[in-house]
Amino acid sequence: MSEILYPTTEKIIEYNVLALKLIKVKKADQPKILSYQRIVHIIDETKEIEGDIYDKAIVLLKGLIQKHPFASGNRRTAFIVTKEFLISNQKAFNIEDNPIQARAMQGIREDYYTDEEIKEWIKNGKIREFKR
Repeated sequence: MSEILYPTTEKIIEYNVLALKLIKVKKADQPKILSYQRIVHIIDETKEIEGDIYDKAIVLLKGLIQKHPFASGNRRTAFIVTKEFLISNQKAFNIEDNPIQARAMQGIREDYYTDEEIKEWIKNGKIREFKR
């Protein structure tokens, strides 16, 4: 089995800047780190979790969304970082780059989905609609 490639804290910060430049949502969006330590902690949790690469991707995705290490763009950053994490480890990421997917990301932020549902979404691009 080959060694798993993990994102660095610096790379995640770069992706936040990129996400905010490419995907403008609000005028107030600014690349500002709220907690460098939270990013480090998310990476450590990703490395430590037992399971396959997709279980690790879930920890990474949920951590960046729910622990809110940036002032803006946490969900956008989480999407890009998780996609890059899987692709750099030669695994499939089958969520469409489509703004409609933002609803599912909001559901993840609000802990609406189980880890198994998120895993299915990442692998096959399908997830039940997020409803409040």
